[in-house]
Order: sequence, then structure tokens, then C-alpha cells
Amino acid sequence: MSTEQFWLSIGFLAQACFGMRVIIQWVASESRKESVVPVAFWIFSVCGGLTMLSYAIHRRDPVFIVAEAIGIAIYLRNLHFLRTTRRR
Repeated sequence: MSTEQFWLSIGFLAQACFGMRVIIQWVASESRKESVVPVAFWIFSVCGGLTMLSYAIHRRDPVFIVAEAIGIAIYLRNLHFLRTTRRR
């Protein structure tokens, strides 16, 4: 496998993580018959974001890097909110 093929695989893995989060959210909402955002949605968001960030860094794309970094911060903040809410 060439370096380029490896990094394309990383990019596709990141997109798969983002796709899974939508499927998880959809299934959870359908089962409860209301809009639900499960913890797994945010976990897949972080995984997809980190993987996509590594791909963006490899591509040396500053716009892509900043966008992914901001997204990851938001996903982690939501996980923090969920964690502190569950402690109460």
C-alpha cells in the first residue's frame, strides 16, 4: 500500500465514523419516536473529527485543519456536558 493509499484510507475511515453517527442518531430517534442524540453520536463525532484532522494535517490544508479542530472542541464540550449532567 502506498502512502497516498494509506491516507485515502484514513480519510474514508473518518467519513465512515461521521456516517455512523448519523445512523446511530436516526435509529435512536426512531426507536423513541422523538429526536434523540445518544452519547455514541458524540463519540463517533470525536473519532471522525480526530481522524479527519489527521488527514487534514497530512494534506496541510489550514482551512480544513481549523474547521476540524473547532468541531472536535464542540464534540468534546458536548460530551463534558453529558458527563456532568449524569453525575448530578
